[in-house]
Amino acid sequence: MHSPLTRRGFLATGSGLAAATVLPGLSGCSALTGADSDPDTLVVHSQLGTTAPGSPTYLAALDRFRKENPGLKVKNLINGDDLAQVYETSRLARKEPDVVMVNLYDKTLAWTDVGATVDVKGYLDDWGLRDRVLPRALAEWTDAKGRVRAFPYFATNWPIAFNRALLDRAGVDAIPTTGDELIAAARKLRAKGIAPVTVGGNDWTGQKLLAQIIQTFLTEDEARHAYTTGDFGSRGAREGIDYFVTLRDAGVFADKAQGLTSDTMTTQFNTQAAAIESAMSSALAKVPEKVARHTEVGGWPLTGGAVHDKPTILRTYTLIGFWISPNGTKKIDAVEKFLRFMYRPDTVSRFIKESGRDMALRSDTLSTDFPLVAAAQRLGGAVSQALLPDVYVPPAAAQPLITATSTSFTRGTSAAKVRAALETAYRSA
Repeated sequence: MHSPLTRRGFLATGSGLAAATVLPGLSGCSALTGADSDPDTLVVHSQLGTTAPGSPTYLAALDRFRKENPGLKVKNLINGDDLAQVYETSRLARKEPDVVMVNLYDKTLAWTDVGATVDVKGYLDDWGLRDRVLPRALAEWTDAKGRVRAFPYFATNWPIAFNRALLDRAGVDAIPTTGDELIAAARKLRAKGIAPVTVGGNDWTGQKLLAQIIQTFLTEDEARHAYTTGDFGSRGAREGIDYFVTLRDAGVFADKAQGLTSDTMTTQFNTQAAAIESAMSSALAKVPEKVARHTEVGGWPLTGGAVHDKPTILRTYTLIGFWISPNGTKKIDAVEKFLRFMYRPDTVSRFIKESGRDMALRSDTLSTDFPLVAAAQRLGGAVSQALLPDVYVPPAAAQPLITATSTSFTRGTSAAKVRAALETAYRSA
């Protein structure tokens, strides 16, 4: 598999227009001056600090850490979706931050392999933090060579949210659990001017839902093979694509879903313009109270012959981890203090209680102030779990799969063309 983070890939990332466009995204400093050679200053690069869910809790945690460690300064760099690009640019100049907080997906899949970040397995054991991590989370952050890419932190449940009040208004008596029931519900909702399932068909939210629906007829091993290799020609994959196309052409998804984004999706659901959405924990936490009180969470409806015995949801433990950079190894004592603090049960509990975050660490705390997040945490055996493909998709195929997703959500696109679009996404990988 070709990695975009080879030396050649790094040079391409850090040159010309790419560098010019990513540098302004930093909060308070440029990517190339992000690192601080002062051994008493820890530089952390994160997506938390502005409007991202959990930001207030994170900033408060930084304040507590500073007070508990008065001799250690913390410089907090903030980026949004361009964090990985900005980090790569700073790494090219050997001025990267010491710790990076980001998910395991797309570009970051290759970081440890090319030395952009370091294997943290030894640190996890030496600092006695392994037992704080849920076993499934540790497995997801461990690569094929046994290296642990980062310290796991945020996780997420990803159920289906159903606006019970809108379903009642349309005369839908029960939450749909089969494809036929979902199609019937969609027809009734449309008759009342309500969009059925809203989805970001033009971004990652649509890509995840498409993968979930395709897995209706795939075992976990079969799904892992399909998303690792780009081979969607198995009987189960073809049946899953057929099922998706049937639902799409029956009007299950919101109009022009192929052009919608995650922001559009959450807006439609939160304003009650749509009745159903596939919502990860951070989206569930943002559902307004007046909508949340008549919203239920469950799984995606199945159809005859499904390999699952219950409606499906997605779960992942790779939403955010603490990656250690080569520069960070030069300040490893400071990094250890920071990670021990962030792994403390009281710090973890505050993210759960104050921000409605699911965690990859052991905790008995529930998101009681975020009822939908708590409800998703309690689903347990009432649903079946589909495979989140993020850690299996080759980095070079990640963005082409978004394009394939938009094609797939375009009504009238045949099952054969959907399969071809998915497989074409892998040709550059």
